[in-house]
Amino acid sequence: MEDTPGAPEQDSGSELSPLLIEAVRYAEDRHWEVAPGTWLVEGDGPARCSCGDLRCALPGAHPVGEDWRRKASAGPGVVRRWWTENPLSSILLPTGSSFDALDVPELAGCLALARMERMGLQLGPVVAVPASAGQEGRRLLFLVLPGVLPKLPEMLRKLGWAPGRLDLVARGEGDWIVAPPSRVGPVGFAQWARPPSAMNRWLPDAAELINPLAYACGREAPSAAVRPNRPVVHQHS
Repeated sequence: MEDTPGAPEQDSGSELSPLLIEAVRYAEDRHWEVAPGTWLVEGDGPARCSCGDLRCALPGAHPVGEDWRRKASAGPGVVRRWWTENPLSSILLPTGSSFDALDVPELAGCLALARMERMGLQLGPVVAVPASAGQEGRRLLFLVLPGVLPKLPEMLRKLGWAPGRLDLVARGEGDWIVAPPSRVGPVGFAQWARPPSAMNRWLPDAAELINPLAYACGREAPSAAVRPNRPVVHQHS
């Protein structure tokens, strides 16, 4: 990947960036593809996204350039070089290849998580991320085997839910999740609710989790709830 214009330089005598350490770990330990994202620029006034858009919907946590997906890599050496060149870049994990993600509000996700654990279901990693513009509260993202994106509407219909009635969506091909410890906006960070471990290396199929997730989202959602669309992010090359 080419150098990122305007990227802050790393002091050769400083300690390794926590983002570098974790980004390399995702590539090395999990063989996940990784891509460097935007970062927050501090200075006079409030922190702002490195993309330059003062109204950015995902400040400091979205791709850099339109071809970010093609440049994503699971090579530890490549990933190490990226974060050595820019230790502030957010860590983006593309969905649709190694995994997809089921995205729900935090409260519903916590209720579902407790139910899944009582049921003894196999669970993969779960990440908590701050809400993007137009949303309230944090989100929980449940990592599952890839391929759920085109199947989700029918899976929900079989459970009696019409499209758009639940605040439950899938992240698949062409999308991404923001990985810990990336900073999202001026006050929030991505965090693991269930971190990657040897116990959850094998991801569950979405069909195993959809019932408790839909049940929890249905309990928490208003009768006519419709999730706002994921905000459009203008990517700057």
